[in-house]
Amino acid sequence: MRILVGMMHPKHVYMFKNFIHAMESRGHEVEIVAIEKDVTVALLKKFGLPFKIIGKNPSTISGKILSLPQWTYQTLKIARRFKPDIFIGQAFPHFAYISAFQKKPFVIFEDSEPAHVVQAITFPLASCIITPSCYRENLGKKQKKFNGYFELAYLHPNHFSPSESVLEEIGIKKGEQFVVVRFVSWKAVHDIGQEGGFDQEKKRELIRELSKHCHVVISSESPLPHDLEEYRISLSPEKIHHLLYYASLLIGDSQTMTTEAGILGTPAIRSNSFVGPNDMGNFIELEHTYELIFNYRDPDKAIEKAVELIHDKNLKEKWKEKRDFLLKEKGDCAQFMVEFIETYE
Repeated sequence: MRILVGMMHPKHVYMFKNFIHAMESRGHEVEIVAIEKDVTVALLKKFGLPFKIIGKNPSTISGKILSLPQWTYQTLKIARRFKPDIFIGQAFPHFAYISAFQKKPFVIFEDSEPAHVVQAITFPLASCIITPSCYRENLGKKQKKFNGYFELAYLHPNHFSPSESVLEEIGIKKGEQFVVVRFVSWKAVHDIGQEGGFDQEKKRELIRELSKHCHVVISSESPLPHDLEEYRISLSPEKIHHLLYYASLLIGDSQTMTTEAGILGTPAIRSNSFVGPNDMGNFIELEHTYELIFNYRDPDKAIEKAVELIHDKNLKEKWKEKRDFLLKEKGDCAQFMVEFIETYE
């Protein structure tokens, strides 16, 4: 089978890398079409995944729209040469157009309910839409539910073994209590009209309160107040999950990293404007079914909860039990991908 995989976000590299390695080991041919964004290219190189760049991902919505013809044209050139039997990715318009043009199946892996703009373009042209079982929307006959999260394609124990060497790299002693604070850029298409829960003053307040009790490190895509720069860490992107595993707590406005922390057994607090009755299904399930994360629209409540949790000396032991329960119920997403694609008609 000849498989064309699309990537335009660092998460996609993690999400598909084990699937790609497994499919190639089973004799299938895989080609990666990538769009430059953040550390996507660096991760592809780090994991030894050959790829073709079709363009950059601008930070503005207008820039993304203007780039779509280039992405589509470059994808068409690659597809004509590679002659894929199947297209795989998230809801990429350029993949939807080219797969339809070549009359080949396009399997979408989607877990973000708010991404209505690109979904309206891509879903009608998709052959199948794979979603986590907690996905809140009914997508009709094309939808296939997987009992798990896409993050389990790379953070399931079958694929991830934590390394303590990351702690020494950023100056944290073994056994030392520390908190990871994460702020994102809020420039994705599905972020239109949304924002993080922490303005500059709330970021200061968050760090001030946490640093009274433990070591604090910040990972941030967005600019930080000058006085918080000393907390920013410089860490190779492939090592961030090792850091999350050993952290006492994660707090911030990140979507993906909140899910990752919870799955790794690290308490996570998320504060942004997505939080509410129409939140994404994975955040609702991770909070109310598995009690691994906390979601707050109000940053003051998030800060209050963070200070409360950091005083619990048995916090990580409690979360390990919760994580073990989750892993008993949820499957290895990479294994699901391999089995599903190999038998897809």
